[in-house]
Amino acid sequence: MGESGPEIMRILREWVTEVTETIPSKRFLATILFVDLVRSTERVAQLGDGAWRDLLARYYAEARRELAIYGGVEVDTAGDGLLAHFDGPGRAVKCAGAIERAVRGLGLEARAGVHTGEVERDQGALRGIAVHTAARIAAQAGANEILVSSTVRDLVAGSGLVFLDRGAHELKGIEGPRQLLAVG
Repeated sequence: MGESGPEIMRILREWVTEVTETIPSKRFLATILFVDLVRSTERVAQLGDGAWRDLLARYYAEARRELAIYGGVEVDTAGDGLLAHFDGPGRAVKCAGAIERAVRGLGLEARAGVHTGEVERDQGALRGIAVHTAARIAAQAGANEILVSSTVRDLVAGSGLVFLDRGAHELKGIEGPRQLLAVG
């Protein structure tokens, strides 16, 4: 009693077909990639606003080309940062390497962080602790370095990707130390 028409139809479909419909959710598993340019403020001061704007446009064009190749979905750009998500960690790591190489070709340096976890979609934006974790991992990386969480390393086992242990790190606002690895 009190069931709506669509709900009754769903129940009948499940009973007849013996297949339960999945409940839609805003949460999903994703691999998050954060890329940030290193010493960009110094470069703006050197180049001037107009030249920096042009160089930044070239950087984003290169990054978007690599995202398209590796199946990444751009979520946001802010300043000189890039946030994207992937349905697989191996593609995210390889894309980060391709972006880093493209950035070097432009005379810039980048750092990147990659982490896999559940996220929530909120009107096109991604939210959740996994997003914050990826950002904090990127912040730990040096120039021309890609750091990943141990979660990413574990998920790509057997892929041929090589990682160098960078030890356990406390990430600002994230509970407990996290093992970070550099892409070798």
